[in-house]
Amino acid sequence: MVVSVRSLALQGISGYEVRVECDLAPGLPAFEVVGLPDAAVRESRDRVRAAVKNCHFTFPVGRITVNLAPADRRKEGTVYDLPILVGILSASGQIFASLEDCAFLGEVSLSGELRPVRGVLPMAMAARRAGIQRLFVPRDNAPEATLAEGLTVYPVDRLETLADHLCGRSEIAPAIPWTPKPSAEPVPDFADIKGQAQVKRAAEIAAAGGHHLLMVGPPGSGKSMLAKRIPSILPDMTQEEALEVTELMSVAGQLDAEHPMATQRPFRSPHHTVSPPALAGGGSLLRPGEVSLAHHGVLFLDELPEFNRDALEVLRQPLEDGKVQISRVSGTVVYPSQFMLVCAMNPCKCGWYGFDDGRCRCTQREVERYRSRVSGPLLDRIDLQVDVPALSYEELSHRKPGESSAQIKERVERARERQRQRYQGTGVDCNAHMGQPELSRYCALDEAGNTLLRQAFERLGLTARSYDRILRVARTVADLEGAEQISALHLAEAIGYRTSKYFK
Repeated sequence: MVVSVRSLALQGISGYEVRVECDLAPGLPAFEVVGLPDAAVRESRDRVRAAVKNCHFTFPVGRITVNLAPADRRKEGTVYDLPILVGILSASGQIFASLEDCAFLGEVSLSGELRPVRGVLPMAMAARRAGIQRLFVPRDNAPEATLAEGLTVYPVDRLETLADHLCGRSEIAPAIPWTPKPSAEPVPDFADIKGQAQVKRAAEIAAAGGHHLLMVGPPGSGKSMLAKRIPSILPDMTQEEALEVTELMSVAGQLDAEHPMATQRPFRSPHHTVSPPALAGGGSLLRPGEVSLAHHGVLFLDELPEFNRDALEVLRQPLEDGKVQISRVSGTVVYPSQFMLVCAMNPCKCGWYGFDDGRCRCTQREVERYRSRVSGPLLDRIDLQVDVPALSYEELSHRKPGESSAQIKERVERARERQRQRYQGTGVDCNAHMGQPELSRYCALDEAGNTLLRQAFERLGLTARSYDRILRVARTVADLEGAEQISALHLAEAIGYRTSKYFK
């Protein structure tokens, strides 16, 4: 007898339906799983056999063949334990129920308990698209699955409970749709920052337009402190953005029953020893990397020149395209990676270049070698490059708090709202992501602006890419002031952020 049970699988952050076909036939005892299963899927045979016996069901004697269709796509993970088990019990007549509108996923322990799996949200959304009405998942995955509206999600603790529900002996109460709660985690505030008015202004512009930011200055000048406070002034995520971030976190296995949905923009700060695959994504399971886990948030790279050169160069495609394509022997996936890059670095290896007190012992050649670790193409993709000077004693001893994050965020939100209205229906969400049509339409310059930009282009040796990025930053400066047109003053400020004294 052949029984087909519906389940789901992942391809990148997209789910698709899998049919688990279970065939019971007479013959010598055997249990085979086909359909390109990986090691974890093949090991489900032992988990399922033990769970069936330990839950006081009868494991059928004979030849059992399980096919995971479509059979030409590789199947990974422990998500198929539950549908395989349900299929075997149904084929052997121990479960009598119509399963056509149901889908099952979850890992089964040897005692019959269900354990959570990763990637439930994208699989639940795929189930909804496939017309599935009832989704059975481990209890810890149920809050996440309810985020895919239009499904009845059943949280399952044990195999016996599921069998009783399917056979009509008792009911499992559907999971209540999860609603986000206000975050109680404290967020660092810009009010803690002493001085550094120019750098805070650059951070505000970066947040308002989604631009990339590089801070260069001596040790202890507050670069890391500033970077860690940027999330506090970013606009709140929309529902669509929150779901995209949650899908990526789900695929990476970074969600739990208490926090099934991302409610704050991500802030990722990998150590400078991070490898290229860890940054871009990949590995044997093609997991998302740091550039994707920072999607719609901030990727902070502290001590930028200390990162491996190969790791830094993998940033070039996602910075330009907003996505990263990972190709391995096991397949090819595309992950979204539209993040705001924030970098910090010292002006030289020891950090004291430019001070007249003799603290810097680096030779000019050593200084140039240190800075050359950041390639020209990568530097050209960073919109704002700002110097962070050392603080004076008067600035440090000043007790009056600075402007709060809430005040800055209010201005950022107003600027973003102007951008949302301007780009409505274009697929562009902020100034940093404008394409050529939007640049031509919304960044037109008057005669004074054209003259100023021409002079800067010739004097600074700008590239076509930096030309476009200056226009995007100028558009953001104008939005912060509520101006419809870009003036020469807006343009001059944008040009000033391309003229760091350390990169001339």
